[in-house]
Order: sequence, then C-alpha cells, then structure tokens
Amino acid sequence: MALPNSEADVIAAISDAVARNERLAIMSGGSKSAVGANIDAAPLCLAGLEGVVDYDPAELVLTVRPGTRLQDIETLLASERQMLAFEPFDHGPIFGKAAGAATIGGVVAAGAAGSRRLSAGGARDHVLGLRAVSGRAETFVAGAKVVKNVTGYDLPKLAANSWGRLFAITELTLKVLPRPEMATTVALSGLDAGKAVEMMAQAMGSQADVAAAAHQPSSPGKPALTCLRLEGFAPSVAARSRLVEALLVPLGPVTLLDDDTAKAFWSDMQTLSPLASDAPLWRINVPPSASAPLVGALEAEGGQWLLDWAGGLIWLAFDGDPDRVRAAAAAAGGHAMLMRGSAGLRSTVPVFHPPVPAVAALEERVRRAFDPAGVFETGRF
Repeated sequence: MALPNSEADVIAAISDAVARNERLAIMSGGSKSAVGANIDAAPLCLAGLEGVVDYDPAELVLTVRPGTRLQDIETLLASERQMLAFEPFDHGPIFGKAAGAATIGGVVAAGAAGSRRLSAGGARDHVLGLRAVSGRAETFVAGAKVVKNVTGYDLPKLAANSWGRLFAITELTLKVLPRPEMATTVALSGLDAGKAVEMMAQAMGSQADVAAAAHQPSSPGKPALTCLRLEGFAPSVAARSRLVEALLVPLGPVTLLDDDTAKAFWSDMQTLSPLASDAPLWRINVPPSASAPLVGALEAEGGQWLLDWAGGLIWLAFDGDPDRVRAAAAAAGGHAMLMRGSAGLRSTVPVFHPPVPAVAALEERVRRAFDPAGVFETGRF
C-alpha cells in the first residue's frame, strides 16, 4: 500500500505505477470501500494528506487536504457557526460501520450529499478549486480560492462523482455557509407515497423556502411520516411554518416535530437505519413525480424504501432481480446505482447504471484525457 504524506509522494507513487504498468486504487477513510467489485490493485491511501491548509470564515472559504476527516471539518466550521451546506452523506453506517471515518476527499469524489441537497445543491456546487495529480503523474490546479471564479473550464466539478477514476486529489477548496439560526420540521403522518410526493411538491412550489423534504413509509408501530425542514432566522422560520401549515391542512393534521423527534427522523435519512441492513441497497434518482409508482411496484416485490429530495432520491433495500431495479429506474426516466451487495452480486452487477453509448463514449474520452495509461482503472466499477 502506498501511504503518501505529500503531493510529491503521490506523484512518485503514480509515476512508479505507470512505469510498472500497475493499477492504483485511490482511497482514504475506507467508508465506501465496499462499493463496487472487489479489486486487485495496490491501494493509494491519501489518509496521510490531512489537515486544514487555510480557513477564512469571513470569506466563507475553506482549503483542506483530502484525508481530513469530515467530522473534524464539521467541528471546525461549527465553532464559527458555519457549515458545509450540502449536508455531506457519511456512507459508513450503511455498511455497518460507525459514522466518522469519512474524509472530505472521499465525500467529494463520491458526490455524497444529504437531505439539504434539495435546496443547497450537491457537493459539486461547493467545490471552488482543487489540486490533483493525474494518471500522467502530473500536478494540475483547477478553480480558485474565491467564490466568484468563472475563468477556464470548471474542472473541479469533475471531481464530484468521479470515485477516484480520474485523478488523485491533493487539496480541496470549498465554499462554506453560515449555519441557520434555527430549524423546525413540519410533518404530516399517514400519507401513502403518492400523497407524500404531492405534499412535498406543493411545499417546494410555495414561498416557504423548504430546506429538505423526505418521506418514511409506515413500519410496525410507526405511521408513515412526511417531513419538511425549514431553516433560517427565527421570525422567518415561524412565518414560513404557518404558511406551510395553511397549505397542507387539506391533506391532514399538520404537526411541528419536537427537536428530538426531528433529529431522529433526519438522522434516519442519513444512516438509512429503517431499511434492512442485509439486503442489497440501491440509490435511485428519478423525477419526483415518478417515485411513487416505482416504489409501489418494488414494494409489492419485497422492497423497502425511503424517499428523499422531495421524491427525487429513492433509497431501496431489495433482494430481487437487479435487472428489475434498473429497468424500473430507466422506465421512470432515472438511473439506479448499486451501493451495497454481496461480493458475488458486486462482481456481476455494475455499480453505475449502464449509460447510453454516446454518454459512455464521452466518459471514456474524459477518463483517457486524465488517465491515458488506465492507472486508476481497477475494475471496481
């Protein structure tokens, strides 16, 4: 295993791999190591590249090395009443691991955004700049350490969802935002998936400025719960809560969740604890209007699910035919990613939804531009 402690070490490791015609698997905290097929490649572990390079709270800009733990970054930002607004998703718990092992490099490379992505955008929208080493063993810099930067190609966005297939990140500059003064969660109970999506659509189309919207179906001893999170200054949150309540009254009794119940609900959306932990786990993106029919069909075949992003994101635990999931997602105008499964399943079912030929060809050209020798082509995906 290569354990670089500097960018120069990363260059040397990649250069050596190119010379030996070997493959390198980029990793750091290991919280997502069970995503994709098992690989036969030398790990290039970036955990040694950790720490804050620069933090300017007044300018809302943070520069860090990729091996810096997410929880350390969140603690630092909280001390200044700031946050990573895309609410990073920590994959550890869905693999039975404790939360906290995720690093910022892995979070960005996986494009891992939580419930607030609905209003704040994804990880890619918060990456201002980066330093990285390509598969040519060449360092390059993209973006800048300022919020207003429109010069050149927007290469930092390529880092998000690249999953270590393009380059090794050695430094990241992120946009941060002030933490909201307060948050409240407005909820309706007992709705089916169709009514829940309708409710969330109405709220998103209003002037309530909803930060997050999610739905959990009923389970033994618990009714279905559809929640809207409102954030901001206290007077604004109170006014928008009243607006939402008036809007949703025709659908049923509206309640404001107490802090503990709200925290538990949104924590469940991060850890996915309501879903079966021993079943293959799928991450399905579809137009929100298509989510209810999809989960209805797969629930009838034994699937368990949660809806996030106002119905645009489905988390599905399903032990049935993988082709059935992919076909249902495609028919709904979306795509399905296999997040968790047995070693046998992961060896035969690709992680990513197979792209159409034109997109596949474009992705291949992008990968070859950064990694002509295929040093990062480990077979994982």
